[in-house]
Amino acid sequence: MIHQLVNYIIFALNTFSVIILLFGVGKAMIDFFKNEMSGLDQKEVSKRNNAVKIYLGSYVLLSLEVLIASDIIETILNPSIEDILILAGIVVIRTAISYFLGKEIESTEV
Repeated sequence: MIHQLVNYIIFALNTFSVIILLFGVGKAMIDFFKNEMSGLDQKEVSKRNNAVKIYLGSYVLLSLEVLIASDIIETILNPSIEDILILAGIVVIRTAISYFLGKEIESTEV
């Protein structure tokens, strides 16, 4: 019973992560096309598109964090050494992606 409930929670978190990502991508696409069709000079369009990039990056980071939480819960459910090593690899890769994406967002904000 608890095992099945945890599986539903994991599925819900994975689904939520995808929804977050799709929402951010959809909003970024709308804002990007608004900027491109605005008739503003290229410098202003570039500045606004950098804001869109930061906005999209924040959604990607949030989505990755939800996926990491889901993976941690899943590993707690199946705590074999192999699962823990796979989780460690996934967390390292996702953390590195989050770190470098965060650095890129910070450098774009300046």
